[in-house]
Parts: sequence; structure tokens; C-alpha cells
Amino acid sequence: MRLKRKEKKVLLIGVTYALLDFIETYTIDFPELIVMETGGMKGKRREMVRAELHQILCQGFQVRTIHSEYGMTELLSQGYSKGEGIFSCPPWMRVLARDINDPLSLVESGRTGGINIIDLANRNSCAFISTQDLGKVYPNGSFEIAGRFDNSDIRGCNLLVQ
Repeated sequence: MRLKRKEKKVLLIGVTYALLDFIETYTIDFPELIVMETGGMKGKRREMVRAELHQILCQGFQVRTIHSEYGMTELLSQGYSKGEGIFSCPPWMRVLARDINDPLSLVESGRTGGINIIDLANRNSCAFISTQDLGKVYPNGSFEIAGRFDNSDIRGCNLLVQ
């Protein structure tokens, strides 16, 4: 493999279902590869929790960790994880967790709730998004995404071209 011989870092970025399709079709031996999933099955496969997904991708790509990007069409900013499913975001983006039974109340740090996002980069547009994602927010501002609310809409900008 030419990329492996050049001893340069290689980043493979893909939507989640496509990365799963890839490892089911190809066998790869490139443990130095950095794999970043951008989330979502987009109705192509069954949804699964991130820990299960990352375990399958780690085995398929034969890498130790899977990096992730968290964002959406409506946001100008994204959160990134270098592994272990813990995301960080830029200082102008804030993630909060709301009570799943009372959308006007926030939950305490480390408890699972619905994800709300404030993105100040969204100047002249919607700076606040209430998502259908479930996750936890930690005191340092980092967060993790566990999955989506049951029966939530399938989302993704790539669905617009299909």
C-alpha cells in the first residue's frame, strides 16, 4: 500500500454506514490509519450505541481507536473526539443536556439527557438547537453522545441529494 510506505499520517473520514460497508467489503492492514466517523446510519442500517459501533470499526479497520465528528447541517461548528467517545468543541460552542421529561430543565453534569447546542458561530441564523440526541455533558464542557431518542427523525445533509 503506497500510503503506508510513505509513513505519513492518513485520515479516513466517512459517514458511519459507509465505513461499515467498507469493512464488510475490504480487509485492511493499516494500524497507523486514523479513522473518523461522522455519525449516523441515515436509515441505511440499524442504529447502534456508539461503544458497539466503535468496537466493530476498531476490529474491522484493525485500529485502536475511532475518532468522531459531531455536528449537523444547521451548525457552523463541530465537536471532535480523538477516541473513547468524549467530544470537545470550540469555545464559541456550548453543549447542554436537558431533562428528557421536562425540556425546559437542564440535568446535572454526568447525567444523560437530550442534547441542546448553542453555537455562536451561527451569526444571523439559529444559534440554538434542541436535538433528538441523547448524551452526557461533563464539568469541563466535554460531552458524549449515547444515541438518539427512540422514533426520532432520520437526519443528515447527505439525505438531501438522495
